[in-house]
Amino acid sequence: MTAAGDLRAEFRRGLVRPTAGLVPGVAQANLIAVPRDWAWDMLLYAQRNPKPCPVLDVSDPGSPATVLAPGADLRTDLPLYRIWRDGELAGEVPDATVAWRDDLVAFLIGCSFSFEASLIDAGIDVRHISAGSNVPMYRTGRQCRPAGRLRGELVVSMRPVPADRVADAVTISGRFPAVHGAPVHVGDPAGLGIGDLGAPDFGDPVELRDGELPVFWACGVTPQAAVMASKVPYAITHAPGHMFVTDVPDTEYEA
Repeated sequence: MTAAGDLRAEFRRGLVRPTAGLVPGVAQANLIAVPRDWAWDMLLYAQRNPKPCPVLDVSDPGSPATVLAPGADLRTDLPLYRIWRDGELAGEVPDATVAWRDDLVAFLIGCSFSFEASLIDAGIDVRHISAGSNVPMYRTGRQCRPAGRLRGELVVSMRPVPADRVADAVTISGRFPAVHGAPVHVGDPAGLGIGDLGAPDFGDPVELRDGELPVFWACGVTPQAAVMASKVPYAITHAPGHMFVTDVPDTEYEA
């Protein structure tokens, strides 16, 4: 079994933890599963908003399988799931088997965790990994382009980067457009409508040190914001920061 397969087996047995920094060198993915009658809207939403919603795979209705990890089970192989009803969070569970429905279509969306190994290899500290915490994520004041019944705001993840390494971080992440690519904003969080870096909407706050700038990347939690804003009747997603670890080398998504 691959190292990623071993990790998924641990999640299947009940391990719950954020996945940043785990199995460096393989891509990770966000999960959102919606009823079949919402799947076209979700696909169109992703197509119209490719920066936060780069689609890596879409399942057949009811299927928990994905070509990104043959033999894996999307109902059990993530560390933590969220269940949504009418746009409201109904609960978090480490196993979504009971909640899974035959009409659900699962979308796997690229995740910025996939290029973090390249940042670290270049000598850029990824603060939430070195601190052993979850990445901070923020709802912004930027609205995504609507599609069908779906609307909602852009969600971003933030990583502090020394000012003299920002250009390097932009160049490195920009080589990975299928997993969010280059940042959407650098510097003053107010430019995104974010009031307090110390109070992320998802994940954990991280230290911003002297000489560092906050750098913001589009985030695959954006579809969850659409679920909330659009009152989607039913959905299953990953819990923010608790991703699906694929078998695909991250270099497969390097342009």
